[in-house]
Amino acid sequence: MSFECPYRIIFLRHGETDWNVEGRFQGQRDIPLNPLGRDQAQGAGRMVKTWLGTSADSLLQELDFIASPLERTRDTMELARQAMGMTPRPYEMDDRLKELSFGTWEGLVWREVVARDGDLARARDSDKWGFAPPQGESYAMLAERIKPWVESLSGDAFVVSHGGVARALMYLIGGLTPASAPVANIWQGRPIIFEDGQFNWL
Repeated sequence: MSFECPYRIIFLRHGETDWNVEGRFQGQRDIPLNPLGRDQAQGAGRMVKTWLGTSADSLLQELDFIASPLERTRDTMELARQAMGMTPRPYEMDDRLKELSFGTWEGLVWREVVARDGDLARARDSDKWGFAPPQGESYAMLAERIKPWVESLSGDAFVVSHGGVARALMYLIGGLTPASAPVANIWQGRPIIFEDGQFNWL
């Protein structure tokens, strides 16, 4: 399904939440940033502005700013924009950029999943791309969800979304395989640049 995107996407995963620290499946639960997550968002904004160089102010005005509608991504967007010398708003929100849904596993840590749904946990381990938790989504389904969003882009964009969405983009426009994308590390506080069929971390 991978295809070519003609635009540059500056992608930022939301900053840390307490559920990230605890290792809980967040999915589409609306969990707020913790203090470190707020610092990460600001630091990432400064990093992007430095990377853009002496023309940063004019280049930022040319970007489309788009976020997942969840609180942790909206707050990350607004903090990053402020760190880049911009007002917190305006920016667009798109439901298609919401995190992978983990269904009935949301709120659980992995050991709780294994204890409750051992067979399903093993099935996920054997096919992380194609497996969907009960009432949730697979990475394959997520990629199908966000592909139309990528195709709808009309210019370079600064995007704040989630780890699962980053992995799906790594498959769709970043050159990774369905086997490698779901296990890619996605760090908080470090932007990813998707461009010319590949991706690079700042």
